[in-house]
Amino acid sequence: MEGEKNVDVRTDYGNMSLTENVAGMDPMELFSTWLSEAEKDGCPDHNAMVLATVGSASLSNRVVLLRSFSDKGLVFHTNYNSRKAMDIERDARAAATFFWPKLQRQVRFEGKAERATAQESDAYFASRPRESRIAAWSSDQSRITESREAIEDRYDRWAERFEGKDVPRPDHWGGIILRPVRIELWQGRNSRIHDRLAYERFPDGTWQRMRLQP
Repeated sequence: MEGEKNVDVRTDYGNMSLTENVAGMDPMELFSTWLSEAEKDGCPDHNAMVLATVGSASLSNRVVLLRSFSDKGLVFHTNYNSRKAMDIERDARAAATFFWPKLQRQVRFEGKAERATAQESDAYFASRPRESRIAAWSSDQSRITESREAIEDRYDRWAERFEGKDVPRPDHWGGIILRPVRIELWQGRNSRIHDRLAYERFPDGTWQRMRLQP
């Protein structure tokens, strides 16, 4: 491809606002409200988040699905031999971003990630469709393979192995929780004068709130 390609697409924001009175002092409570509103408003994959890690030679990010959350943090599940999980093993720092264009909202999380307990991982794994449980056994996630056919053949062999049997959680698969120390909520506004509220967590678990310039 030759020459510079401009992407001059502009959206006029401004349907809603974000005030301190509405936001309150608990960013996780506000995030819960926004996530529910994104689901009710029909935002596609409303629980999808961009996860960034720093444990490799270069920064890396990818989209993963949020499966649960609490005051403690955000939980997603993965193969522990995947690049993202190995990154977190090397360097626990991580960040996640949600973006709901339809609602003109964004939420950013920064903190440290760690593995969920085996009991938590077992409980979620048991709720997955059988095909997804078999896939957790059959995939060496992030490893090079010779072809698509090789991936499917490997899946078929594992499916045959578990035929008529329960599919337990493999040791190399489970949950990871991102424990945030900073959360920023963004609401699009007119003339690019957006609302941005940032929260930083104190050691006692309480939050400090700040309004940022757009």
